[in-house]
Amino acid sequence: MSHVVIIAGSPSKRSRLTGLIDYSVSQLSEAGITVEVIHVADLPADDLVQARFDSTFIRDALAVVEAADAVIVATPVYKAAYSGVLKLFLDLIPQEGLRGKVSLPLVIGGSIAHLLAIDYALKPVLTTLGGRHILGGVYAVDQGIERLDGDKYILSAEITTRLNRSLEELRLTLENGGITIA
Repeated sequence: MSHVVIIAGSPSKRSRLTGLIDYSVSQLSEAGITVEVIHVADLPADDLVQARFDSTFIRDALAVVEAADAVIVATPVYKAAYSGVLKLFLDLIPQEGLRGKVSLPLVIGGSIAHLLAIDYALKPVLTTLGGRHILGGVYAVDQGIERLDGDKYILSAEITTRLNRSLEELRLTLENGGITIA
């Protein structure tokens, strides 16, 4: 059984990014894939900022990444780049920490203007961490995700279609031993 970790790089769990994450967890779980979510904002801020590799919280989170077959990196876009909270965590992943893992970027922003943040900001960092199987990713505009009472979210049909396509590509890639099937 494949194991996927989602690194949630939003400073808030009430972000519309949570809608993308929750949907991804649901779809992957239905496909028989084990999914864990690391909410980086839940890790102790001092441990992140001071890069405390000896912190139990940091060691446990990094062990989850190490054990995963695939990593979904989910982040909002701020100033044409991924979040600072995510940056702090990515800096703690060992230099080859993503080697042999499939990666899927999920990014949400206020407008389509930041679409290229996946290619010009996030993918280079994933590559630096040893990622070689980086899927295309999904960029969503936050107006396409409606937040309901009870921390539930509704994704637009267009976002759902693109996310389903990317999650299916991830599933097929995992089934085929990391070989991307188009």
